[in-house]
Amino acid sequence: MEIGIFTFGELTVDPATGRSIDPAVRMREFIDLVKLADEAGLDVLGVGEHHRPDFAIASPAVVLAAVSQATSRIRLTSTVTVLSTADPVRVFEDFTALDLVSNGRGAYTESFPLLGNDLNDYDELFEEKLGLLLQLNSSERVTWSGKHRPALSNAGVYPRPVQAQLPVWIAVGGTPSSVERAGRLGLPLYLAILGHPERFVDPRRSLSPRW
Repeated sequence: MEIGIFTFGELTVDPATGRSIDPAVRMREFIDLVKLADEAGLDVLGVGEHHRPDFAIASPAVVLAAVSQATSRIRLTSTVTVLSTADPVRVFEDFTALDLVSNGRGAYTESFPLLGNDLNDYDELFEEKLGLLLQLNSSERVTWSGKHRPALSNAGVYPRPVQAQLPVWIAVGGTPSSVERAGRLGLPLYLAILGHPERFVDPRRSLSPRW
């Protein structure tokens, strides 16, 4: 069993002033918290990507790289990387950089219109970009073509990570087809209950409360 902390860097409202925490203050508090978690022996830290005014973390890899320089042993991970609206090459390079600086320790939808994508293409975008990311992770040189980004012809993507491959997980918020995709690709699964708790109930069991 591993015990850790996951956060999106929420900018909660100070009840005394009625104002949200300043993002710069939140970041400093966050790094202090992670240093304490590292010293206390916790196993993992995860941060998530959001592009909203009530969250401080839009780039998990950058934040985790900063955290890696303030800690020594805690493993670092993204809990949300919105691959559908990202370039898999840049995602791979960003997390490879994190892997190098940490010496191997290394879905909300607001990003779709912000980064020029159509939410109606969600499944197609994710399937295509995940396929490219996995290919980049397993091969130093890649030839690839798709619909949503320029093709690659025997392209080398550098640097390579300290680890043989970057760990890749699929995060699922309750969509059965996403669980099936993870199983089909043989990828580890991270489950979060995001507004659909009924999807996580065993249908053979009663939903009635028991006291």
